[in-house]
Amino acid sequence: MKKQLKLFREDIGAWWRGWSLYIHKRLRRIGVRFESNKAVLVDILMARRGSYQRPFLHFSLGLLFVVGAMSAPILAKSGENDTGDFTPSSAISTSLDLSEYGIQTQKSERPRDQLLKYTVLDGDTLSTIAEKFDVSVDTIKWANSMRRDTLTVGQEIDIPPVTGVVHKVKEGETVYSIAKKYTTDAQKIANFPFNDFTDLDTFALAAGQSLIVPDGVMPDAPPRVIASKPPIITGGTGQFIWPTNGVISQYPVWYHMALDIANPSAPGIAAADDGTVVSVQYLKYGYGQHAIIGHVNGFSTLYGHMSEIYVNVGDKVGRGQVIGRMGSTGRSTGMHLHFEIRLNGALQNPLGYLK
Repeated sequence: MKKQLKLFREDIGAWWRGWSLYIHKRLRRIGVRFESNKAVLVDILMARRGSYQRPFLHFSLGLLFVVGAMSAPILAKSGENDTGDFTPSSAISTSLDLSEYGIQTQKSERPRDQLLKYTVLDGDTLSTIAEKFDVSVDTIKWANSMRRDTLTVGQEIDIPPVTGVVHKVKEGETVYSIAKKYTTDAQKIANFPFNDFTDLDTFALAAGQSLIVPDGVMPDAPPRVIASKPPIITGGTGQFIWPTNGVISQYPVWYHMALDIANPSAPGIAAADDGTVVSVQYLKYGYGQHAIIGHVNGFSTLYGHMSEIYVNVGDKVGRGQVIGRMGSTGRSTGMHLHFEIRLNGALQNPLGYLK
């Protein structure tokens, strides 16, 4: 009887290990297919990134939770099968000194998409709060209609997600009129991923909605002294050359890790370095008509919103070779180039490579 029970347990164990291996292989295949096709999903999400950002995040977190709950027993069983002698957790906790390894708990920060309510603490000042949330002092004052710099403990204030102005849209207003009112560029409003539009083609707004105006300045604020930008030329001493001529209409920020270079004369776009064209897309949303060039050491560059593209996938291009012409296709409010530098698929700050 004992022998039969032992054989039965072994059969059950073998059956469970077989299913675990099968599920693991299936999940791995699904993961590989997802990685190979995720570019299509990214393009779809970019078309409505302002509207779908929060629902997508909620769905993703829910999906991760369900997958984690379902895979936990499998991982636990796998760990039991692979482990010989078992050491009690109490023995580990008493023998392991985390301070010896310099391990610290780090708090992950999620990009803020809207106003945050903050309660003033003892010792807080406008400058310390502004530094804490990475916005300007004026941004906090404008959001709370403050005339003075004094704060009281327990006072609740609104903190915008970025430096600029939070504007409530009125009937008949457009991104262009709002940008002009607050002395900023309309493209910056379009680039902020959590701003929503009733029509992505025209960037139409709904009366009453809240709109984040990055780098906006209140009309009654004293004029800012802005250092003149050096001229941009096709050349340089960095790893990559400047891809076109114009002025920088938006610098890299956490939600837009790229350079926007504007020029109403629609000049040509040059390859920032030698490489191979790996993607050419003609989209009506997101990057619009754009090309991606692969370079050595895992680098790639993206050239967005072009009006014309002169290269095809697989073409070899040289450093400084004209690959297209500046335009305003896709999620664009005016003539400019959206330029990205990526390293192994991760966005980099272009200013670190263009000198």
